[in-house]
Amino acid sequence: MTPRLEDLILPEDLRRLTDQELHEVAEEIRRVMIETAAKNGGHLGAGLGVVELTLALHSEFESPRDKIVWDVGHQAYPHKLVTGRLKSFATLRQPGGISGFLRRKESPHDVWEAGHASTGVSGAVGYAKARDLKGETHRVVAVVGDGALTGGLAYEGLNNAGSLGTDLIVILNDNSFSIAPNVGAIHLYLSRIRSMKTYQELRDHISDKVSHIPHIGPAVVRTVERMKDTLKYFLIPGMWFEEMGFTYLGPVDGHHIPSLRTVLRQAKNIRGPVLIHVKTVKGKGFHLTEGAPDGGHSVKPFPLSGEKVPEKGEAPPDWTKVFAQELVALGHERPDLVAITAAMPEGTGTQAFKEAFPDRFFDVGIAELHGVVFGAGLALGGLRPVVAIYSTFLQRAYDGLIHDVGRMNLPVTFAIDRAGLVGADGDSHQGMWDIAYLRNIPNFVLMQPRDRYELKDMMRLAVEHPGPIAFRYPRGAAVEGTPRPPRRIRVGEGELLRPGRHVTLIGLGPLVYSCLEAADLLERDGISAAVIDARFAKPLDENLILRWVEETGAVVTVEDGVAAGGFGSSILELLSRRRLFQVAHRILGYPDAFIAHGNPEQQRREMGIDAEGIAHAARELVEALEGAERPHGARTP
Repeated sequence: MTPRLEDLILPEDLRRLTDQELHEVAEEIRRVMIETAAKNGGHLGAGLGVVELTLALHSEFESPRDKIVWDVGHQAYPHKLVTGRLKSFATLRQPGGISGFLRRKESPHDVWEAGHASTGVSGAVGYAKARDLKGETHRVVAVVGDGALTGGLAYEGLNNAGSLGTDLIVILNDNSFSIAPNVGAIHLYLSRIRSMKTYQELRDHISDKVSHIPHIGPAVVRTVERMKDTLKYFLIPGMWFEEMGFTYLGPVDGHHIPSLRTVLRQAKNIRGPVLIHVKTVKGKGFHLTEGAPDGGHSVKPFPLSGEKVPEKGEAPPDWTKVFAQELVALGHERPDLVAITAAMPEGTGTQAFKEAFPDRFFDVGIAELHGVVFGAGLALGGLRPVVAIYSTFLQRAYDGLIHDVGRMNLPVTFAIDRAGLVGADGDSHQGMWDIAYLRNIPNFVLMQPRDRYELKDMMRLAVEHPGPIAFRYPRGAAVEGTPRPPRRIRVGEGELLRPGRHVTLIGLGPLVYSCLEAADLLERDGISAAVIDARFAKPLDENLILRWVEETGAVVTVEDGVAAGGFGSSILELLSRRRLFQVAHRILGYPDAFIAHGNPEQQRREMGIDAEGIAHAARELVEALEGAERPHGARTP
């Protein structure tokens, strides 16, 4: 009888199932994943590719006693399904539901949390060494994608593991993808060894034959050992992993459960670090993902029956598309313009530039720090690099931003996509910190457009600016704004959108429109609010801001980022420098917390960063000022 997920005690029961029964469970897991993604969307392709690997792992190891460290949660949907979240899986990525990534608070089987790639090996090495120091005996397994090996942190972990020599199993899930198809020398290296005969098998064969030769002397033994070393260099180019201190096993068919279970048992009997090379197919088992350009990495809700989705008319362009179109236009005008992305040509919109100017486009893989420093070198060489990276991933390049771009004052442009709240991807991907982490770097200019036309104006300013400059924009449809021809803006130039007498509302980016709505609400209460589009988080338009702040005596700042150290803080620093201590003020931004996945509009409403919340904050300031001016005990007429 075919075992059903809902009837199994998971993951314990997986250890008693036969290989055939596990294959049947694999098909049920795929069905649940596909049906859920059809309703909720999500990172489908990577998980479909590791269903058999997940079942093999949980059938050969005793989670959570044995630690299975997943590098990035993209590939861990099957893991969720076999570790107690079958009934809640329908809530995946929904507000209040389970996360699209791993969460320790969700399950004791989630021993590592990662939304960024390449961290898994380092975390697993830490787990393994902690085990050794505490005298424990459990196993530690890290599952990393080949895309993670385009990031330098993975090699730092491998290097440390090899030098420590502790027992550790690293499973290289080789599906030829990160998000986009993989690039770089590592990808080429792995492609050469995927079809080669297993080195371990041949080495053991030679050792067995030599052991049956009677009366061999030391010289013969040394010769045979040299032959084995020569053999491994011949069979596996460079023997890179073995030279780093790992025993290399593979490649293994990642969809053949008997082979997977056999190699996992073999790895458990080898002392020291072991790397198992597993070849999988991203998007395996579903016609919409298997063979897709990105392997079905991230999908929106889709009809399971295959019927055509009704046309909704022409949708407004999103911010990324506006950026992509203008980048190509600038590329035609400037032959010195080059574009850089970190494994995300489609996500960042730089794919269009790649197609127009293939020789001037560079995908560096999941190596954001390298991408930034590479951009610095291109700038020193006389080119104008545009580095397009999501806000959450640019965090990984912070040292390069300070040390290699800011310090040398180089003309590198940063296009920061997914700034602010990102919805279903949740706390590991929120673009909340870039204002705070960029505005404190000397020489940097940081700006944010309120609509699509202002984005184009800022892009033209950016590629002409003689130093480091960044512009940020959120996920989703671009605010249309009022159609107008391009106009030239100057660094640090804000714009007064509405004069007022009682309070000044200063917004950054699309939230400027929420400030205008708030001003309308306040007007109904007899409160006159000035509204300023700051445009720049650094440098500020100090003259414009001070004029209206002194005029009204109260200011509310609004930003799509953390309040701590962000745009609002820069306004307070300005008031402090000018000794305007009497100005009443409120900073509206995100709290000192990691914000879970959810609906961004609803989340901003709950945090008071919408028109009603802005109006409420302004009303409180004005009422407090009026109360302070009235004699004690006086009443409002």
